[in-house]
Amino acid sequence: MQTVAILGAAGRNGDAVARAFLDAGWRVRGVARGAKVKTLAAGVEPVSADAFDRDALIAACAGADVIVHTLNPAYDDWTDTIIPLAENVLAAAEAAGATIMIPGNVYNFGYTIRPDTDEDAPFSGDTEKARLRIAMEALYERAARQKGVRTIIIRAGDFFGGTRPESWLDLMILKDLKKDRMTWPGPWNLVHAFAYLPDLAETFVRVAERRGETDPFTVLHFRGHAVTGEEMHAAAETAAGRPLKRANTPWILLRAIGLFNPVLREIVKMSYLWRVPHSLANGRLEALIGSEPHRPLETALAEAIADMKLDRPSAAGTGPAQRTVVA
Repeated sequence: MQTVAILGAAGRNGDAVARAFLDAGWRVRGVARGAKVKTLAAGVEPVSADAFDRDALIAACAGADVIVHTLNPAYDDWTDTIIPLAENVLAAAEAAGATIMIPGNVYNFGYTIRPDTDEDAPFSGDTEKARLRIAMEALYERAARQKGVRTIIIRAGDFFGGTRPESWLDLMILKDLKKDRMTWPGPWNLVHAFAYLPDLAETFVRVAERRGETDPFTVLHFRGHAVTGEEMHAAAETAAGRPLKRANTPWILLRAIGLFNPVLREIVKMSYLWRVPHSLANGRLEALIGSEPHRPLETALAEAIADMKLDRPSAAGTGPAQRTVVA
């Protein structure tokens, strides 16, 4: 039985990936800090370790075949955390002889991102977060070329779904679903990239099982759902089973509040992604694993609404089948 160590297993991404590896029959070791280890999914072997403690992380990952790095520092604390975490993950993978897998994002492409952006599109360090992600990926690429530490990055759009909160869906888009309202952060006619976490997590498993066929450093794109606000609104109405009023995100107000709120200030800096149409081309991924796991948007939203308990109880069951899985 193969072993995967999930770093940040108590988080939104880590929880979804851990469940997917469990379903595929892997031994899953969940690495989390402090009391968070008590919240891991059933079947995950809990390991308490601080990822900033290199020796502790090396011990936590010993014997793993794959290490999935889903650690997500506070949004306003990337500057001093992204690279040190990457260096510790590399040390743990080198000691274990493990493959590193990382959920990437679209920040690397900066303001130049466009629809059907592929893996070879040039990076643009237009924001600090873009520059940090570019530097982090370069660190992994050097380690892969020079030390043989295999790394696979699966880049995706905004995450939604799964069993843990704090995505754009529950914090903004459908936060007022019980009031029959949907909020969209950008122009309603521009395409935006989303990744439904259970589909992305299944993709991680399928790629992990074929990791020996990849280059020492590989970047794959997960297309997910590339939809406009209009399309998201129609799918949300179908999932909820009723009409939903429309609202827009008050970015001017949020920018003003951000003067006093560091996290919100960082979110506002990245708001350009709601004004620039973009999606990811996944040809390299599908060449490796075949068709990308992909639930219809209406089904994914219905599952997310149920898992996040975003809707009022009386609306339960009015949308599409809550647990339908379409590969």
